[in-house]
Amino acid sequence: MTNSSNLIDSLEVYTLSNPNEVKPHWVSHFIVPTANELLIKIKTKDGNSGFGMATSYTDIKPLIKPFKNGLQDLIIGEDPFCPEKIYNKIFKLTDTRISSEKGWSREALIRISAALDIACWDLIGKAANIPLYKLFGGYRNKIPVYVTCAYYRDGKGDSELRDELKKLISIGHKSFKVKVGGLSIQEDCKRLEIIRDEIGNQKDLMIDVNRAWDLRTAIEGVKEFKKFNPTWIEEPVRWEDDRRNLKLLSKQTNIPLSGGESEITIYGCRSMIEEDAIQILQFDCTMFGGFTNGKKLSALCEINHIDIAPHHDCYIHAPLVASSPSGRIVESFDDERDPLQSELFENLHKMSNGWIYLNENPGLGFNISETALKKFGKLVYKK
Repeated sequence: MTNSSNLIDSLEVYTLSNPNEVKPHWVSHFIVPTANELLIKIKTKDGNSGFGMATSYTDIKPLIKPFKNGLQDLIIGEDPFCPEKIYNKIFKLTDTRISSEKGWSREALIRISAALDIACWDLIGKAANIPLYKLFGGYRNKIPVYVTCAYYRDGKGDSELRDELKKLISIGHKSFKVKVGGLSIQEDCKRLEIIRDEIGNQKDLMIDVNRAWDLRTAIEGVKEFKKFNPTWIEEPVRWEDDRRNLKLLSKQTNIPLSGGESEITIYGCRSMIEEDAIQILQFDCTMFGGFTNGKKLSALCEINHIDIAPHHDCYIHAPLVASSPSGRIVESFDDERDPLQSELFENLHKMSNGWIYLNENPGLGFNISETALKKFGKLVYKK
């Protein structure tokens, strides 16, 4: 029999946005918000607590609606020590009549199930007094980290690009992922020449196309970009036939290809692996699946000799990447691109000289800063 004191008794839901949004950051064909996330905090009667987050690149309002008309009633009273059960309960609402009747979008339920799952695992780790990287496997306690940079911005010239890279190098970054696909291949080559000139030939350079190219352009692009010695090329082809086109593209180049952040289920990622479409999988536990499915994908990648390099939220993903031999690296941003990374959390893992050193604090290993929550957060539900 389940101890009622271990059941979820308190639920808080916040949206997170940047009140000081300045000049937009562009990738190949859309603006990336600097903060657009859902934060879920849960607590049991006996005081165990955890939090999780969901990332969205579209309007956050559909993620709020379910908490206005009944979804909270399906969460309160559940056992957070059974994350697989809770995750499937919320995720499988995507196939039910009730979600249609209440206007709960598929994307909203996918994002919410991910955030809630992460919160459950954080609570489990804290209750057990074990850091999640050990609870998940404990393969190592430090992991490489890269910084994503060189976004397109209106009026951004070569000197601003050089200054950006100099700053990132000065604070210790060793690996860099840069944006292409918003200009012609020739124009992007000029930007890549500047980037290589600034970071040198010894530092890792990853190139992110953000699904801008058709297959013919992708074949041309990987040939032109080979001279920059990229560690990988990310999401090089458009979404409509990406798995097949990735497989075809991989036959044209020996540069590793990566993808997965734009999938919305574990099954889409499985297909990418089965079809030999990629060499590096970049799922995002805050966009779908949470840690429950992130652990499954990590294991699947390990036995298929594929690395994982999760998209976004380096501190959230750090325990998962550190837990498994398939874990390769995590993604970070500078403070202007993602102020949440630098301000939202307290007692963080240490980031230094291209590495994240995981601490021994239980659960995720860090807490929410209430000061930052007041700055970035808006409470949309509390029980």
